[in-house]
Amino acid sequence: MRRAEVLKIFKVLHRTRQTVFKNDTRSLDAARFKINEEFKNNRDETSPEKIAELIKLASDVEVILRTCVLQGVFVNTDKVLLLPRKELLRDNTPYCNTPKQNT
Repeated sequence: MRRAEVLKIFKVLHRTRQTVFKNDTRSLDAARFKINEEFKNNRDETSPEKIAELIKLASDVEVILRTCVLQGVFVNTDKVLLLPRKELLRDNTPYCNTPKQNT
């Protein structure tokens, strides 16, 4: 059961890496290396509590990558072009101090 969970989060992390760092071979390689390294370092873990903790950490990392990382491309020395993914774009709702009244 745990093995399937570990393999699933491993695959999800790699799919997220491919989406987040699309067309950036340097970042793709660095993320692949880091993901593989962390999983190899903890390959011999046998404690169910520690495994559950590591799965939770990997899941949190995947969410952060998917929701917070934004790609940028240098246009020239003082400009960066941001390339937001569709899931990063949100509605621009103005801030309001007073809550809405349901009528």
